[in-house]
Amino acid sequence: QVQLVESGGGLVQAGGSLRLSCAASGRTLSSYNMGWFRQALGKEREFVASIVWSPGYTYYSDSVKGRFTISRDNAKNTGYLQMNSLKPEDTAVYYCAARDRTQNNYNYWGQGTQVTVSS
Repeated sequence: QVQLVESGGGLVQAGGSLRLSCAASGRTLSSYNMGWFRQALGKEREFVASIVWSPGYTYYSDSVKGRFTISRDNAKNTGYLQMNSLKPEDTAVYYCAARDRTQNNYNYWGQGTQVTVSS
């Protein structure tokens, strides 16, 4: 079992930055993929970014490419999502998730953290 706890959300003005953290416990994530997803009010959850924990390959949705950076700290077993040049449309609850690389679906999810970007 993997437990995930997000932190770092909050209220920021448009153009600002936030860094989300996702601390994992229960297992080391060396054989996992970690993803960030978001769900805005009244909308479906959407993919934001993911990282293959080892060797660190990253993937981004077109809407955040060039503004967001996903990374991980092996020693802390923690993933991060650095969000720059934030826009009001980035407002959502952000979730981190993990899946064993042998699985197709993310099966471990955090509780979510709210990000609100004011215009």
